[in-house]
Amino acid sequence: MSDTTERVLRLLSLLQSRATWTGTELAERLGVTPRSVRRDVERLRSLGYPVNATQGVGGGYRLGAGRALPPLLLDDEEAVAVAVSLRMAAGGTIAGATEAAVRTLAKLDQVMPPRLRAEVRAIQDATATLPGVAAEVDGEVLLALARACRDLVRVRFRYAGRGTESSEAAERLVEPVRLVATQRRWYLLAFDVDRDDWRVFRLDRMTDVEPTTWRFREREHPDPVGHVQRGLTSAPYRVQAKVRMDAPADAVAAATSSTSVTVVGVDDESCIVEAGADSAEALAVHLGWIGIPFHVVEPPELAEACRDIGRRLTAAARR
Repeated sequence: MSDTTERVLRLLSLLQSRATWTGTELAERLGVTPRSVRRDVERLRSLGYPVNATQGVGGGYRLGAGRALPPLLLDDEEAVAVAVSLRMAAGGTIAGATEAAVRTLAKLDQVMPPRLRAEVRAIQDATATLPGVAAEVDGEVLLALARACRDLVRVRFRYAGRGTESSEAAERLVEPVRLVATQRRWYLLAFDVDRDDWRVFRLDRMTDVEPTTWRFREREHPDPVGHVQRGLTSAPYRVQAKVRMDAPADAVAAATSSTSVTVVGVDDESCIVEAGADSAEALAVHLGWIGIPFHVVEPPELAEACRDIGRRLTAAARR
């Protein structure tokens, strides 16, 4: 490989690593003059890379987006990270992503040096994935909602709520704010226009998703992750509870799942945990299973369930 080719590839790597570079910075990194940088930029442009240049204070070179996707230059660590991510995506929750990931991985594997291929293989051989039931989401729906969140465009769709058959799905008109993903499902936090309130929607329960041409002004909204988490951990259940645990929030979060409880820090020695279940007894067992001392804040029926279960367990131990 010639010195010029190596320098051009090095220039491409620098442009991909940061948003903007000045000509002087690039010249110093490459050990050449600013004039040589300008010539190398022209070489990249002739290869299809859209390198934009701006003049004046704060100006410089920026790698832009073109009509076609040019070749992407990856270093060793980046190539391994991409390959491992593609292998994980091959078993993901987005419809169509499995086939796309396999095709991309095949292309990457073909050009990857043997030493890097061996590293990817070692990571794969040393990793096992627990089987689980994940709800698959249409990739086009995911992209449409992501664009609507970005462009502040209202979206219309049909939605089958909890315990509702797909044939009974109701039409909803929403102002989407953020997509939130868990290991099993995708959710959308949006303002429901007809119900005049914030709602959380599961993407796998949506059908006939259609972005409208109606743009909206962004409202002050709740924290998307926290709102979705509360919707998963307590809102769907008959009994919703709040307890104070005698441990810092980090310790409780490490001992629980984000889809089963919501943890809010109080001080260095305690935190508030919100959770839900279909019965006070089930919730008492669930909270007790965490293994951290707690005090019931609400509701009173949870405190009574804890006392009742405690009496029964004590009696069983005496026998």
